[in-house]
Amino acid sequence: MNPDQELAPDPGGGHGSLALLVLLACVVGAGAGAIGTLFRIFLEHADAWRDALIGWAHAAPIMGFVFVTTSCAGAVALAAWLVRRYSPEASGSGIPHVEAVLREEVPPAPLIVLPVKFVGGLLAIGAGLALGREGPSVQMGAIVAHIAGKLANLKWPDARALIAAGAGAGLAAAFNAPTAGAVFVLEELVRRFEPRMAIAALAASTGAIFVSRMLYGDAPDFHVDRLAFAGAATIPLYVALGALAGLLAVGYNRALLGAIAGAAYLRRWPLELRAGAIGAAVGALAWFAPDLVGGGDPLTQRALNGSGTLAVLPFILLLRFGLGAVSYAAGTPGGLFAPLLVVGAQLGLCFGLLCRIAFPELDIAPQGFAVVGMAAFFAGVVRAPLTGITLVVEMTANVTMLLPMLGACFVAMLVPALLRNAPIYDSLREQTLPRDGTR
Repeated sequence: MNPDQELAPDPGGGHGSLALLVLLACVVGAGAGAIGTLFRIFLEHADAWRDALIGWAHAAPIMGFVFVTTSCAGAVALAAWLVRRYSPEASGSGIPHVEAVLREEVPPAPLIVLPVKFVGGLLAIGAGLALGREGPSVQMGAIVAHIAGKLANLKWPDARALIAAGAGAGLAAAFNAPTAGAVFVLEELVRRFEPRMAIAALAASTGAIFVSRMLYGDAPDFHVDRLAFAGAATIPLYVALGALAGLLAVGYNRALLGAIAGAAYLRRWPLELRAGAIGAAVGALAWFAPDLVGGGDPLTQRALNGSGTLAVLPFILLLRFGLGAVSYAAGTPGGLFAPLLVVGAQLGLCFGLLCRIAFPELDIAPQGFAVVGMAAFFAGVVRAPLTGITLVVEMTANVTMLLPMLGACFVAMLVPALLRNAPIYDSLREQTLPRDGTR
């Protein structure tokens, strides 16, 4: 597409056109919210079934171990088969594909992606892969919007706005974060402020969160005890955390792309065999440490509670760092946001515990560093700081860490920029979509 066309303002459209767009955005948001919330509920049941299965299998250690690893391998292989057989566009997060659609680099995903994304995501994440629910929810929301736009015979500018709004609604439903869903549309998906786009995104997120809270409730995703506002003496520590998060983000992006390249190097192996091998490894890990696999919300909650010691937390941090990259390389449906929040929370808590030891006079609450670490690591990897800050604030219902988050996210963005490390979704889109459009 001509870059000048991409930067051109949205065509106008009358009040009737805008009214139709808003009406469709509300309907699309409600649909995306329903699908995203059901996906989340089913994932929670899948996690519970996996844990129950592992507990039951421990009654017969040898056969139980074989059964668990085989089951996880089979589920992940089946998810990969669904992607290969029916819709390569369903592979991975889905966000790079949505971005490419909005840039007119690829056509919108067909309807078949929706059930493949839903079922494949349940199989892969339910089997224990360290992937997030938000990527599938975003792509499924975009598909709902594309269908609605076709039925309403929208012209491309409004159809584009509706697709972006549906994607944001999917994120809003995935994390019970309506503002983050709308900010995500403007900051990451289209990367500029367009009034019609903003109106559509807000309308869709409103519809999504209305349905989501009817089905799931309105409590924030994570509980954080009341945190005091950060004192001036601690701000440099949060900035240092941001620098560390930025360095780790560069390593994470390279590890993720390296894992994908490694999987491509083994392309002579069938996709299902590669995915099954990763599933078997994750199943073996789940046998010994079931709390360390899956999307990782319980790990994030424990970090926000301040639970953990310096003897254990670095191990969890490194394990989840590698597990996230390897899981994404399996080629199954699954997102990056939730795993990023896990790593960021572990990093922040580790750093906060070290600071409390080094500076006992500052009365440091390590949980505050865990909150800031989530936003900073997200900003370093994705380069969408406003989305990261808004997302963490809404998920934790905490605003006292806003100033530290601003400072940490600023540095977490600066470090990768100085090291010339591209945002992860740019890398994924450029690496895969021009060749085969599979992610």
